[in-house]
Amino acid sequence: MKFLNFSEANCKNCYKCLRHCPVKAIKIKNGQANIVEERCIGCGQCLVVCPQEARNVKSDLNEVKEAINNKKRVIASIAPSFAGAFELKSGGEIVTALKKMGFSIVEETAIGAEVVAKLYKDYITDGESENLITTSCPSANYLIEKYFPSLVKYMIPVVSPMIAHGKMIKHKYGMDSYVVFIGPCTSKKIEAVNFQHKGIIDAVLTFEELSDWFLEEGIKLNELKPQSFDAQAHKKGRGFPIGGGVIKSFLNDTIEKKYDYIAVDGIKECMNLFESLSSGNINNVCLEVNVCKGSCIGGPAMPKEASDYYKRLNKVKDFINKRVDYSENEYEYDTQSIDFSKKFFDRNIGKQKASEEEINKILRKMGKYEKADELNCGACGYNTCREKAQAVYEGMAEMEMCLPYMRSKAESLNNIIVENSPNAIILVDDEMRVKEFNPTAERIFNIKAENIMDKPISILIDDSKFSEVKESKKSILKQKVSYPAYGVVLMQNIVYLKKQNVILAIMVDITAEETNRKELMRVRENTLDAAQSVIEKQMRVAQEIASLLGETTAETKMILTKLKQLTMGETGDIK
Repeated sequence: MKFLNFSEANCKNCYKCLRHCPVKAIKIKNGQANIVEERCIGCGQCLVVCPQEARNVKSDLNEVKEAINNKKRVIASIAPSFAGAFELKSGGEIVTALKKMGFSIVEETAIGAEVVAKLYKDYITDGESENLITTSCPSANYLIEKYFPSLVKYMIPVVSPMIAHGKMIKHKYGMDSYVVFIGPCTSKKIEAVNFQHKGIIDAVLTFEELSDWFLEEGIKLNELKPQSFDAQAHKKGRGFPIGGGVIKSFLNDTIEKKYDYIAVDGIKECMNLFESLSSGNINNVCLEVNVCKGSCIGGPAMPKEASDYYKRLNKVKDFINKRVDYSENEYEYDTQSIDFSKKFFDRNIGKQKASEEEINKILRKMGKYEKADELNCGACGYNTCREKAQAVYEGMAEMEMCLPYMRSKAESLNNIIVENSPNAIILVDDEMRVKEFNPTAERIFNIKAENIMDKPISILIDDSKFSEVKESKKSILKQKVSYPAYGVVLMQNIVYLKKQNVILAIMVDITAEETNRKELMRVRENTLDAAQSVIEKQMRVAQEIASLLGETTAETKMILTKLKQLTMGETGDIK
């Protein structure tokens, strides 16, 4: 099941998601970005930065609504960072809103965080591990399991606050209760279905989804009267979403300082820290790691209208300080009857590394024949050209993703077309200065390109039509123009290119056709004249023949009549 991906309709091949993906878990095929689940750590940064909002996050909202409609006992476990996500006066307005929408019970996830803090402390006190890494951030856990598997042995084998609280709710209210976690994290959607604790969290909603639901229901938080949580956390548990808050929750004077405690937030910082630990540059450390910059307060699924990070941080701090902390002897949660342990595994994705020969072969296909050609511009989303070549080898990337390569290829193709066109191609700017002049134009106008570049087109030809196109912003097409000075007749197309604010002239040399056409017309005219002469002569002959025939016929008639009279006599008798 894919929890995070991109919609095909909106993906525009900008590769911004890939540039921001820390582990390059995005595959580009036929120009479409797709998240490869096996490589993904669920941090959601790719979805945050997508300029087209092509994100597609699996939503449990309809299932939650259905559970409410079916009269199930729906219980909300809401992360303490809610105080920074929404505009609230006391924090209790969120309880009122959730109950208004049908939730039976609303508790703080920070209750589970308090249990986790105690278990961390116990593990640090009793354990003998050389190094320790907190395991409250699921994305950090996936990062270690998939990309730094040698560090799995240092991961504290305890569930996250979400799972801990879910287990407590199920234990308290029964397994038939419907538990909904609400927070700023996309990776919680993946964590909730992990086989080790499947069924503990029935649905996960992000703050963004909750905000949209409030809008749909017409709920305005600032108009609601606050209510108390059905179960409230103490100060320590509420501090988990702040960087360093996890260590602060268990580190006090009673714990032995056997480790150097380091808290980092942000994916790059986490990766740098893990690399340092893997290489042995640091040792005897207890690491608090959060993949999101600013820890959970900087989560990827905050509402669109949420305030800036520092305002959110101050609001969460105010919420934390509204509660006192418990003392060691009044710890109220039972950690014996519920299993809060979790196993972590080596899930190394096992990339197949290309040989140097294969890398160079791919680089050559991208037009990179020597080191100087490897620009390492990062436009494709990969840090180096060789890293991109490795991705092509793995089937994760396409050749065409290389912007300099495609630009060079396009320019080369354009140049080939322009340079070899049988038509004159002239490009002028808005000041009527020549910017492009191809070889055919050189031949027709008998001038070298370098002698006319950046000079007014009027030096060569009348620029009135160019000016007309510039002023009207309308193209003039298929206009026959004669240039006697150059002995040519051209079919002229002058086109205005709005985006570039330039004028393109494509001129087809039709001089030969015009010459042939005129010669053909001359032949036709001569032929018609000759035909007319023959016709007139024939008419004269016919008339002369007719005249002669008329005369001879009359004479013949007269002689024959006279002969008849002589023969028959006046009486008609034959003499």
